[in-house]
Amino acid sequence: MAGSLLCALTLMPVLATFFLKKPIEKEPILFRIAKKIYSPMLNAVLRRPKLTALTALVLFVASLAVTPFLGAEFIPHLDEGAIAMQIWRVPSVSLEKSNEISLKAEAVVKTFSEVKTVVSRTGRAEIATDPMGVEISDTYIILNHPDTWRFDTKEELIKAIDAKLKDAIPGVMLSYSQPIELRVAELISGVRSDVALKIFASSGSLDDMKEEADKIAAIVRTVPGMEEVKVEQTVGLPTMRIILDRKAIARLGINVRDVLDVVETVAGKPLGTVIEGQKRFVLQARFDPSVRADLERIGDLKVTASGGDSGQRRIIPLAQVANITLETGPAQISRENINRRITVEANVRGRDLASAVAEAQRRVEAEADLPAGWTMKWGGQFENLEEAAKRLTLLVPLALLLIFVLLYSTFGSLKLGLLIFLNVPLALTGGIAALLIRGYPFSISAGVGFIALFGIAVMNGVVLVSYIVRQREAGKGIVDASREASHTRLRPVLMTALTDIIGFVPMALAVSAGAEVQRPLATVVIGGLISSLVLTLLVLPTVYRWFAEKEVAESELAS
Repeated sequence: MAGSLLCALTLMPVLATFFLKKPIEKEPILFRIAKKIYSPMLNAVLRRPKLTALTALVLFVASLAVTPFLGAEFIPHLDEGAIAMQIWRVPSVSLEKSNEISLKAEAVVKTFSEVKTVVSRTGRAEIATDPMGVEISDTYIILNHPDTWRFDTKEELIKAIDAKLKDAIPGVMLSYSQPIELRVAELISGVRSDVALKIFASSGSLDDMKEEADKIAAIVRTVPGMEEVKVEQTVGLPTMRIILDRKAIARLGINVRDVLDVVETVAGKPLGTVIEGQKRFVLQARFDPSVRADLERIGDLKVTASGGDSGQRRIIPLAQVANITLETGPAQISRENINRRITVEANVRGRDLASAVAEAQRRVEAEADLPAGWTMKWGGQFENLEEAAKRLTLLVPLALLLIFVLLYSTFGSLKLGLLIFLNVPLALTGGIAALLIRGYPFSISAGVGFIALFGIAVMNGVVLVSYIVRQREAGKGIVDASREASHTRLRPVLMTALTDIIGFVPMALAVSAGAEVQRPLATVVIGGLISSLVLTLLVLPTVYRWFAEKEVAESELAS
């Protein structure tokens, strides 16, 4: 825009001296047809100013009324041409079993002709920026070109893959995203799903947290559009617990340190350090896995006690001085701002993000009863949407204020500034209608489109109203000045709107990579320009009299 302004003020006057030496008297046929259609419509609305203004007001109110039905999302989902599937198993699974499940899942996915390549990664990567246990696998599914698919959309393909995997591999949890989207969501919000409900507990055990999270997850599953609902796996890891019987130890005259030395050897007792150049390795002694998995053999381990007064050393089984049990312990303990946290995650499919989360919030607040001191916080992409919406609530009014200041400084009249500012709601009407017709929810892309639209719409108003003011200064009456200005400025207003509309059509119809972000923006601008074009040419000349009559009367009294 800055380059265009500079060109219009410098280059265009020079080019006009070369190409506009002879005036072109004959008007193009397109504008002659447009005038024939426009003239009777203009005469009709000029005779009925109240009805015209009321119609425009009703359309604007109607557009605001349907806005809640649009829904909202942070940004449209970009189609990356691939699927990132996550497989969640029980925390106690071994690496060998986890790989076996991954290979089986890959074999099932490969049966789909839409799939080109499948590769899985279990556990975290070498760089520990993506913490995952061996119970979690990232499976990257590279797809063939959509023209070869049997399914109409990727959502249908995901549903088919999910149904087949659940039949082939029961007992695992599956979630679906896209490779880049998955990583970005994790980096920004710390979760791998669209929506995350974080539950913070100030009291209670991990089992209590898991129980409450399961109840809330059951509520969220009843919300239409909430798919792949899962609870963070904080418990479920088998743990051997050895509790020393201090009374028995004291009765037998054994040193507690002697018992702990044996217990330490079960898991691994450091004996020293092996040095190879600059590398250091801790040397440990521990029992064979077959021994560690057998509670009876652990109980038979011998504790060597000092002989006391007799000087003889005694050998005592560990089971006599300790209680050995196998329990289910914590798989992980998550904290945020010091408080313990457990997360309920979900993806949103077939519905916009904002309405799905809003319904989930209502149901959770109505049906869930958290213990005293516990709190909840909604995050994920929804959190990004809320933050972006807050920024827009600041930026949009600021942009509108700047536009109005420029209008007031241009015309030196508050009334004329307000008159031209009417183009903003007129343009907003068409933008909202266009989103509704194409089935797009409101997003940041659409918000940027509205900001761009307001500037273009106001420019058309300036072109028309400035010429009406010029005709009034020439001594013409209000109605005659409005009619003459409308006919004269029909061509520049049409050219401004049509060139912008034609320029945005490729974006609105684009299907290439990244088109998901472009389409809402272009849709808003095209729809808003259409409504602004029609209503500007009909409403502004009609309502001008209400903004000019007092000004004209004062000028006549002064003369």
